[in-house]
Amino acid sequence: MTRRLKPLTPQRVGELPEPCDCCMYWETAGSLEPACGSACDRAALQEWVRTVRREWGDCGRVAYEDGEVLGFVTYAPGSYFPRTRTMPVGVPDSDAVLLACIHIAPESRRHGLGSLLLQAVIRDLSSRGERVLEAYAAADREEAAGSPMITSGFLLDHGFTVVRPHPVHPLMRLELTALVAWADSLEAALAALQLPLRVGVRAPAPLAGSPMTGHSLR
Repeated sequence: MTRRLKPLTPQRVGELPEPCDCCMYWETAGSLEPACGSACDRAALQEWVRTVRREWGDCGRVAYEDGEVLGFVTYAPGSYFPRTRTMPVGVPDSDAVLLACIHIAPESRRHGLGSLLLQAVIRDLSSRGERVLEAYAAADREEAAGSPMITSGFLLDHGFTVVRPHPVHPLMRLELTALVAWADSLEAALAALQLPLRVGVRAPAPLAGSPMTGHSLR
């Protein structure tokens, strides 16, 4: 068994499960249901990843086990996500990077993978001089299934605080300068996760809140 964390690239977009491999919810504007895959265009998503990597840098991490995707995370400055212009609490602050989504394969949840992916984001951003991470949250855990939002419970459990309240989709913020430490080796931490044996075809979905993970895993 081999597990790896790899940057999200245009080529790896095609390795993500459906509908994640074509979901353009955050990368488009206009009226859309807040659901994964409500706007779907794989070529456009690949071009978005290519553009952000060229202009700003890495914008995602993908966790693999023996070449199969366990989960992934995407992030970039808010200006790269047109959807932010339609959010009821407004766009992210100009000093912040937006944590757009964290998706975990259902059978891999509640084992720490969500936390590890978040740590990978924090490490990457800190090394690039970024100081603030923001995210739009799903306030209602029951309505989070199939949503592109991360549940507020997961974000609260990992140090985020609400900066713009909203009954459905508040904006939450994490000051990276306040963090003390994270795993010395993310690859070693990934390898050590006690994940269940893989059975059948997995289809990562937004983290669902649970006592162990807030929004899903620790």
